[in-house]
Amino acid sequence: MHLLQPQPEVTTSSLVSTHLTLDSALSIDTVQLSLWQNLQTEQDQVDWLILHFNHWFSHQNVILVKGESEPEYFPAHRHAPARIQFAHGFFNSALHEISHWSIAGSKRRLLADLGYWYAPDGRTAEQQALFEQVEVKPQAIEWMFAQAFGRKFRVSLDNLTGEGGDGATFKNNVFAQVQKYFSGEAKLPLDAQHFIQCICMTTRHGQWLKASEFQREALD
Repeated sequence: MHLLQPQPEVTTSSLVSTHLTLDSALSIDTVQLSLWQNLQTEQDQVDWLILHFNHWFSHQNVILVKGESEPEYFPAHRHAPARIQFAHGFFNSALHEISHWSIAGSKRRLLADLGYWYAPDGRTAEQQALFEQVEVKPQAIEWMFAQAFGRKFRVSLDNLTGEGGDGATFKNNVFAQVQKYFSGEAKLPLDAQHFIQCICMTTRHGQWLKASEFQREALD
């Protein structure tokens, strides 16, 4: 499987971060020494993710931060790195926002919210169809991130008060997109590939993702 070839092992021995929240249940030193498998709470896992993402992508001038409200992307400026802000401290929200960032090219990363179109909850059927078209690749990549962490992934149609769209078709499309990444029919973005490789080295003892780990029925 050529998409997910091993990279040099990533360790946590040199991790340094100032981006953990003040109310973190773990100190920085404790997070550094903690194995993913030993983390017991969502808060611990979120802090671990922030610390490691910010280390793995320090060369990109970007940081992952916990938001108190809705997710948002803030481009880098002269005095600060770009910020990927995820919603309400939720782990799955962080993976979703990272997936969008990993797909965006260098020009989109200069734009607020990566220049993505977004209509709020309550979309019409036409707006929902466009939303689902845009969301197939990010949610396919998010599924791969979640699988690397051993977490359950659920697709999101994100339109509770509007036209719900065709959930089965959207799930089919997300599943098909994942298979395209493994077959080589579609190219996995380099930053998404790097993130998955780093996760696998630290959570799966270097065992890489396989296409057989992704089954369509898992999305139901």
